[in-house]
Amino acid sequence: MEYRQLGRSGLRLSQLTLGTMGFGGSGKFRAVGELGLDGARRQVDMALDAGVNVVDTADVYSMGAAEEIVGQVLSGGRRDRVLLTTKARFPMGPGPNDAGLSRHHLIEACEASLRRLQTDHIDLFQVHEWDGQTPQEETLGALDHLLQSGKIRYVGCSNFAGWQVMKALGVARQRGLPEFVSQQVYLSLQERSAEYEIVPSAIDQGLGLLIWSPLAGGLLSGKYRRGQPPPPGSRHASEWSEPPVYDEDKLYDTIEILVEIAEAHSVSAAQVALAWLLARPGITSVIVGARTEEQLADSLAAADLELSPEEHARLEVVSRPRLIYPFWHQLATASDRLSEADLSLIGAHLEG
Repeated sequence: MEYRQLGRSGLRLSQLTLGTMGFGGSGKFRAVGELGLDGARRQVDMALDAGVNVVDTADVYSMGAAEEIVGQVLSGGRRDRVLLTTKARFPMGPGPNDAGLSRHHLIEACEASLRRLQTDHIDLFQVHEWDGQTPQEETLGALDHLLQSGKIRYVGCSNFAGWQVMKALGVARQRGLPEFVSQQVYLSLQERSAEYEIVPSAIDQGLGLLIWSPLAGGLLSGKYRRGQPPPPGSRHASEWSEPPVYDEDKLYDTIEILVEIAEAHSVSAAQVALAWLLARPGITSVIVGARTEEQLADSLAAADLELSPEEHARLEVVSRPRLIYPFWHQLATASDRLSEADLSLIGAHLEG
């Protein structure tokens, strides 16, 4: 297992993170998984044995049940072996202040997560989504309070647009408030929109990227094929709608290349999709979750899979996003002075 620096922080994360969205399995999260305490404990054991040192969760996963299970699994000596990350922002009750990034809600949410997780600190506390109604000064001030009190050790964001990250960083630097060290986002061979603004801003500003749903909710597992119904029991056969698919032909073109490369290596398509992501610029860790131990074992094996430059190129071309403005204009007129961040998107089109 490789360990990578989290942005400009001094923290080192395993290149794979264990995701827990399927722990508990209540409400809409039943479509992701229904792992109880025993199944969760076995998955944590497998991840630790493979060298994983990060467990990611969130208060909203099964309305706190996932955090409770994680807390029980990590009690009794395991807590010190992992970096524990969680998130807050979404509604956790019916009240008008039970959601958002206000000082009131963030502090209350953090303290509730600490209780459920049975720990005295959270290693990386992430704001789960943008809140356009709460001033950044208030949100960052609340995070500063939690840092100073020792309840959290690092702060990150999730699902922010590039300009939203820059606004938060600007306010933090101007006011002497905590800066995000990471951004957790969706990125996969199925949908690479994050490469337009989010990935370049993270590279430019030194934020580590944590990737959720790297297999596009199972679409890149190799089980979904052109002209065939979704597998019985899969989340895309239920009411689950993430991620949306806007171009089915492109998706199935990508899956066909994935399967060809996987067969050449005698591995699963899922392993190939994960290995491709692990080689992308700016990525610190890829979050893997699974319904079964067999699925988790398969995903963990991706840490040892190396694709050839030719295989990376085939996947790059088939999944490449079209250049939107101003990037097509910059490619045509300003490619003589591209930065490392620019190259994360434009460079592929320049080479192609």
